[in-house]
Amino acid sequence: MKTSGPPTTSSEDRSSRPGEPIGLVGVGLVGRALAERLLGAGFGVVGFDLDPSCLDSLRALGGQAAASLTDLVASCRRIFLSLPNGDVVQAVLDQVKGRLRSGQVFIDTTTGGPRSAVESGRMLEPLGVAYLDAAICGNSEELRRGEVLVVAGGPAPAFEECHDVFATFARRSWRVGDWGDGSKMKLTTNLVLGLNRAVLAEGLSFAGALRLDPELALTVLRESSSYSRVMDLKGRKMLARDFTPQARLSQHLKDVRLMLEAGADTGAKLPLSDQHRLLLEQAEAAGLGGLDNSAIIEVFRGA
Repeated sequence: MKTSGPPTTSSEDRSSRPGEPIGLVGVGLVGRALAERLLGAGFGVVGFDLDPSCLDSLRALGGQAAASLTDLVASCRRIFLSLPNGDVVQAVLDQVKGRLRSGQVFIDTTTGGPRSAVESGRMLEPLGVAYLDAAICGNSEELRRGEVLVVAGGPAPAFEECHDVFATFARRSWRVGDWGDGSKMKLTTNLVLGLNRAVLAEGLSFAGALRLDPELALTVLRESSSYSRVMDLKGRKMLARDFTPQARLSQHLKDVRLMLEAGADTGAKLPLSDQHRLLLEQAEAAGLGGLDNSAIIEVFRGA
């Protein structure tokens, strides 16, 4: 992969053009939070989504809705992708490929497989279009508060050029390597995060079965050496059974399947993730897939 893009001006000049809108393809949970942060920092945002209600929410925030993907590509140089999976990313890029121009940058925040990211980068590079596999570590609420991390793979000049937009929503950002490496790092962090969440769910359920006060159990856990940030983020949601989605359970099941696929490709042993997959599949079969990923506790409660 080439490590330089085809800019005709310096990255500083290009990233600070006044009034240049940022494109956003996908205005779901993460996309909407991205739009909030970008608009709050003074950027214009032009978005596209197949769901009209998502575009309505973008307009309510102060953004603009593009009539089509091609219209968005025509009006924006830097474009965020916040889509369900890598297959959808490929379909979007295929659709707009003939309308792209040299110097554009795609910032792909979709949690997809590393191979998909490599394919996207290779497809865009001959067109003079930079691609960043820019995974976000954190859920939509953390993003809305500016507390997430960005782990990006792709050309260094494109990464440097996007520091200004990353700074609007991330507390830190790293270039972790080439195309696909951002996805690999995100899967690694999500593996640990998801297992922490499942362990917390099992622990709180266990405390309930022992007839311990659940609020007190959570307090003690947070003060003990077993502490993880998941307790702060998801503990009270589990106890209150408030499963308003910050990140959906089915989305994490997709991530776990990607982890297992990557493990099979590399020979990595992932026995805990394999068990986690079974738990998540049980939760999805019980109708919990569209709820927050903290709803995994319902499996331990007998859902």
